[in-house]
Amino acid sequence: MIGLCGCGNMGAAIAVRLAGPAGGLRVFDLDAEKAAAVAEAVGASAVASLADLAGPPGPTGSPAPTEPTGSEGSGQHALTVVLSLPHAAASRAVVADLATVLAPGSVIVETSTVAPSDVRAAATACEPAGVLVVDAAILSGVAQMQAGTSALLIGGADEAVAAAQPVLDALAERQVRLGALGTGMAAKVANNAVSHAVMVVLLEAAALAEAEGISRAAFTEMLKAPDAGLMRPLTHRLAERVANGDYEGGMPTEAARKDSEIALAMAKEAGVPLFAIEAAHTPYELAVAAGYGRLDYAVLARLWERWKPPS
Repeated sequence: MIGLCGCGNMGAAIAVRLAGPAGGLRVFDLDAEKAAAVAEAVGASAVASLADLAGPPGPTGSPAPTEPTGSEGSGQHALTVVLSLPHAAASRAVVADLATVLAPGSVIVETSTVAPSDVRAAATACEPAGVLVVDAAILSGVAQMQAGTSALLIGGADEAVAAAQPVLDALAERQVRLGALGTGMAAKVANNAVSHAVMVVLLEAAALAEAEGISRAAFTEMLKAPDAGLMRPLTHRLAERVANGDYEGGMPTEAARKDSEIALAMAKEAGVPLFAIEAAHTPYELAVAAGYGRLDYAVLARLWERWKPPS
């Protein structure tokens, strides 16, 4: 039996994935009308509370009974509950309530974007009740989830992931198992940090180019090239140089610092405000000061190695 808590845009897409192949889906949302609409759209059952979500199976298409389900002999059944909630506070509140009503052996699959520490706190809260927790961060948008083309970034103990596997398989064929509980969310948050920061850098750089008469279309086309500034730092410097600790040759860090200074001066002359690009200049100054000036600028990675807290 499967429960879904949260019937927003992503929750509705998740319901599409779970209703068919999984069967016996129950949905809950604080907005009862929203839950009812999702249930009707996918042929699931809308329930009125988290206790109902965790209750014993009822007839197909009917709500769960509302008798208490938190004691021995109450007819509890282990189930998997998928969370698709708007923020960490909502997830914490739902997990605290679910821990009091779910049967031992049940699994909570957290797909909401929360911090790794939130997922680990959820597991701690659920442990006394024998309820397992898996984080399955969704690396895509609503349309991809509904179409079944999403990727899941999964963290959790082997036992928990195995128990949730049928639901994970229903959600997405592409699954990346990353490690201990919280690693799925850590990967998602880091991925989003790249996306959001790169968006600012792209807009700043495009504005710089436009200020010098270069069209946005031409600049965009240039950046698509594999040896241009967008992909090369990932595919060559991070994936090859940093991975192998190879910083000899290449573009010296002091040359990269010089180019960064030119960009800052160019922006000042053109009156283009910079935020991300200006902030990104500081590590180049620090790397040169640390004696890395003649090494390829991928050597900036050594700064973070030095700053990494002791394990």
